[in-house]
Amino acid sequence: MRPLVDGGGRYDTIEKKLRVNEKIRTREVRVIGQDGAQLGIMSPDQALRIAQEGGLDLVEVSPDAVPPVCRILDYGKYRYQLNKKAQEAKKKQKVIQVKEVKFRPKTDEHDYEFKKNNIIRFLNKGKKVKATVIFRGRENMHRDIGYKILGRLRQEVGEFGVVETEPRQEGPFLDMILAPKKWSGQAAASAAAPTAGAAGKVSPGRRVT
Repeated sequence: MRPLVDGGGRYDTIEKKLRVNEKIRTREVRVIGQDGAQLGIMSPDQALRIAQEGGLDLVEVSPDAVPPVCRILDYGKYRYQLNKKAQEAKKKQKVIQVKEVKFRPKTDEHDYEFKKNNIIRFLNKGKKVKATVIFRGRENMHRDIGYKILGRLRQEVGEFGVVETEPRQEGPFLDMILAPKKWSGQAAASAAAPTAGAAGKVSPGRRVT
């Protein structure tokens, strides 16, 4: 029984990795039966006849072995199992998003607190944050202000995140990457609450120093 592969190429990736049935062209192969029994070394043609007699496929599962190892099985089911394992492995991969929060040297106190609270919120959700200070024109002469902003930020969000990448300059940008600490959702929420309250007490218009 030859495996059915649709014309849309859904299984192109698997087809390229595995040789099946007539695509197995080595001089001889070591064959494992459907029940796991060793059937010995034989030609691919002979092994394929045995597989077809049982309505199954001959699949090369270890091409680098000498001789290559083939199994007699239902290739459709085998392919489904491979796809399922790949999907499960993908689900287990933890993808960490990076959020960017931008500052200017002239960012006032109210805006700074607002942005800082956003950074804390992102960190509590398990996201990394890229804090960027943008300089324009003559502002480039005062890079020290940018370092002060990031230094203050490092201290004030230290309870929620750690500096993963130290401040670095790239053209008109000065950025620093923060990574989240391990917090439970309840602990993160309770820790963020007083910060938000403190932000409300800041009077607008005060410059960041």
